[in-house]
Formats: sequence, structure tokens, C-alpha cells
Amino acid sequence: MSLQVIFATSLLLGLAAACPPSDRAALLSFRAGLHESYLGIFNSWTGPDCCHNWYGISCDADSGRVADINLRGESEDPIFERAKRTGYMTGTISPAICRLERLSSLTVADWKGISGEIPACLASLPYLRILDLIGNRVSGKIPADIGRLKRLTVLNLADNVITGRIPSSLTGLSSLMHLDLRNNRISGPLPRDFGKLRMLSRALLSGNQITGSVPASISQIYRLADLDLSANRLSGQIPPSLGKMPVLATLNLDYNQLSGAIPGSLINSGVSNLNLSRNSIQGPIPDMFGPRSYFTALDLSYNNLRGPIPKSISAASFIGHMDLSHNHLCGRIPAGSPFDHLEASLFQYNDCLCGKPLKAC
Repeated sequence: MSLQVIFATSLLLGLAAACPPSDRAALLSFRAGLHESYLGIFNSWTGPDCCHNWYGISCDADSGRVADINLRGESEDPIFERAKRTGYMTGTISPAICRLERLSSLTVADWKGISGEIPACLASLPYLRILDLIGNRVSGKIPADIGRLKRLTVLNLADNVITGRIPSSLTGLSSLMHLDLRNNRISGPLPRDFGKLRMLSRALLSGNQITGSVPASISQIYRLADLDLSANRLSGQIPPSLGKMPVLATLNLDYNQLSGAIPGSLINSGVSNLNLSRNSIQGPIPDMFGPRSYFTALDLSYNNLRGPIPKSISAASFIGHMDLSHNHLCGRIPAGSPFDHLEASLFQYNDCLCGKPLKAC
């Protein structure tokens, strides 16, 4: 093979690997909407080829198109170590980002000052798998058509100022595994067909203004291990079917307006971290503890529970921490484990509980 042919072949391969001018233009429009004056993370965004040595950008090896944008304001990257600080960025996320038709992941996280709305056109990116905008000041609503992202596995919009309802189309995210909407201003009810998210393993929605009841359809999500609906405005009763979920390990429903009785299924289930505190739950603590009852933490404080502490609690496999304070419980505290290692404060402010660690009966 002649040197001319080798040179020409190398040149063609190099051109194939370079990002298209349209992708480069879209990235530069995206950059123009953001302002970062401390770290200089955009200083490397120069030259014709955005697929090589542009900070936070990677491209698909086959198509040569931009596939991933990974910009985190809190990182172990040398840029942050040299500056000895976390990042701070202002500005907005430009809709120009939607011109990156092969985009697979968009992470613009923990910059604290990025505001504006989520571009609605993101819902038209067919290859998008990760959308992570945690830790900014993003406002407005979740795009109404977000359910079109059939490949999306991670949706993380936590710690922003997002308002409005959870769009009904969200339950169409058939590949979604991680949903994090914590600490926003989301209102309205959860979609009744929330259980359609069959691939979901974590659903974190605490610290919002969500109203209505807990959808019973959640129990249809076989893979769900962590469900956090705390610090909302949920009302109604806790669906008993939640206690029959095969892998649910953490259930946080504290700081809501839930009422009715504690489902016995939750006491004798696979849930190991159960927090129902600060609601309006009534009735007795179910006398259904058994070998399956293994609680690293069980918090039933600040409710309207009545009656005695059930005797079956001694049959639990393990209870590490238990808070029954601020209820209307009455009677003798059972002797032995777990009560022999719990503090008095965890039983105080009941009607007439007595026995160790409180005063003698």
C-alpha cells in the first residue's frame, strides 16, 4: 500500500470519528446559555472536533455523534481539586441540546445556580437513557410528553424548584429504574397507574406538595426496593398491598396526613426500614410480629395509636431502632429485646405506658 493511500485512509477515518458540525454548533449554543467563571470547564471546548478532549463530552464510536454530556458541579476531577471548591454555574439549559439527536445521557448536576425550565423538546430524543439535573434551580413543569422516552432508565430532577403535577405520561417510561423528584414543589396527586413503572427499583418523591392517596397500583412494581413519599400532603389509608411487595426494603411515609390503621402486612413483611411517623394513623399496633419482622428502624411516633404494645413483638427477628413516642399507647412495656437497649425518649408522651425504660408499673 502506498504512503498516499495510507494517508488518505487515515484522513478519512479521522473525519469519520470527528463530530458533525451540527453537533458542535448545538454544543456551542448550549454552552452560550451557561455561565461558569470559577473552574473554566468550558475552556477545552475549542477546535473543530467536539468528540475529542471537550470536557464532559463523549461520542458514539459507530456514528461519531455526541452521545453523552456529563457535567457535574461536585466531582473528584483534578479541575475541582486544583480549585479547592465545588462548582457554581448560572444560566439556563438551551433547547439547542435537542439537536443532538443521538444523545444518550444528559447530566448537568449540582451546579446550584442553573435556572429556567427543562426544554420540552428533550422528550423527542429517542436514545436518551439518563436525564440528571439534580441540585440546580430548575423551575417550571416536568415536560408533558416525557413518557415518550421509552429508553429512559434514570430520571433525577431532585433538589430544584420544579412545580406542577407529575404528568400522566410519566407512567409510560417502561424502562425507568431510578426516579428521584425529591425536594421540589410538585403538587397534585400521584398518577393512579403509577404501578405501570414495572422496572422501577427506587422511587424517591419526598419533600414536595403531593396530595391524594397512595396508589395501590404501586404494589404491582415487583422490583421496587425503596419508596420514599415522606414530607408531602398525602391522605387516606395505607394500601395493605404494600406489605406484600417481594423486595420492598425501605418505606418512608412520614410527615403526611395519612389516617386509618397500620396494615398488619407491613409488620410481618420484608420491609426493614419503616417510617410512618407524623401522620394521623389510628388504632392499635398490629399484633402480627413474627420471624419475618426484621426492622433496622421502625418509627411510628407522632400518631394516634392506642392500646398496648403487642406481645408478639418479642417474636420479631430483629428490631434495631423503634420510636413509639407521642401516641396514646397504654400498658406495660414488654421485657427483654428490643426494649432493653432502647431509650426512654422513644416511649414518652403516651397515655399510660409503664415499665423499663420508663417508670415502673
